[in-house]
Amino acid sequence: MHLAYPAVLAALLFATGLYGVLARRNAILVLMSVELMLNAVNLNLVAFDVWLRDALHAGQALTLFTIAIAAAEIGIGLAIVLMVYRNRGTSDVDKLRDTAEAHEPARPDDITARPEVAA
Repeated sequence: MHLAYPAVLAALLFATGLYGVLARRNAILVLMSVELMLNAVNLNLVAFDVWLRDALHAGQALTLFTIAIAAAEIGIGLAIVLMVYRNRGTSDVDKLRDTAEAHEPARPDDITARPEVAA
């Protein structure tokens, strides 16, 4: 078996997933793109395991771990996306950045002037 065929296919899958992560605005599509990238890694692991004829089949074992991690990631990721969609009404990644960033930078004199903040 030639190693070039699965390696090129995995590179195309990974590049498609990377484009999806960087270009998409919907959080569910971003999670699907991450899954596509993980599947490209799984394809490489299995292809190199077959090509090297490893007696322990380490590539296949690592692929099983990657699948388990991907299943947990998608379960937790979808739960977070659904809760954010319920609270915000959108799953647009650009609109969700407001949760982590403040609209105005805090000034040091505002923090010390409020008695409830000062301990």
